[in-house]
Amino acid sequence: MDIIYTYLGPLTVWIIGLLILAAFVAGWIRRRRARVLRELNPRKITMKDIDRMEDGSEFETYLYRLLSELGYEEVYKTTGSRDFGADLVFTDRSGLRNVVQAKRYGLQSPVGLGAVQEIYASMNYYRAHKSIVITSGRYTDSCDILASANGVSLLDREDLEEIITLFKGRRAEKAMDIVEREPEPFTGGWKGDKLRKDDKKHG
Repeated sequence: MDIIYTYLGPLTVWIIGLLILAAFVAGWIRRRRARVLRELNPRKITMKDIDRMEDGSEFETYLYRLLSELGYEEVYKTTGSRDFGADLVFTDRSGLRNVVQAKRYGLQSPVGLGAVQEIYASMNYYRAHKSIVITSGRYTDSCDILASANGVSLLDREDLEEIITLFKGRRAEKAMDIVEREPEPFTGGWKGDKLRKDDKKHG
C-alpha cells in the first residue's frame, strides 16, 4: 500500500500536466487556424481550411488572392449585392477576360444548374470571353451537361486541390493550365424529333 500511495502523487501530477499541455496545443492549433482563415494566404490555406470557411465570401476572397498570386492580371472581386452572376473577373494569359463563380460546397451538396446559368448569363455584362465555375465540391450530372452545351468550364474539388498543390510547389504555369482548361466537348443535346404524345395530339 505504501508503494501505491508513494506513486499516486507523481502520477496524478503527470496526468494533469499532460492535460494542460494538450489543452495548450489544441488552443494553439485553433488560434493558428483562425489566423490562417483571417489572412486567407494562398500559401498557407489547405482544402481542410476551405472546408472550414463559414461562408462563400471567404472562398471568393481566397480565390481572388490565389488567382492574383498565380500571376493573372486585372483580377477583380465583384460587389456581392450586384455581381450579376460573377464573383471574380480576370484576364488570362491569352489576354481574354474570364468570369468566375465560386461555390464553396461540401461533397454531399453538389453544385446544380443555377451556377452554370448565372455565370453564362453574366458574360455579356462583363464582356467576357470565357466563363468558369470553381467549387470545393462536385457537380450534378445535369450541371455537367449544361456547362458542356454552353462552353462553361467546371473545376471541381480535385481540380482545386491540384491547383493548390502546383501553386505551393511553385509550378504556377501548370496550375494556370488547369484554370484555363477548355470546357468538356458537347456531344449530346435535345432531339427535336422526339415529341411527347401530348405534343403530337395537339400538333
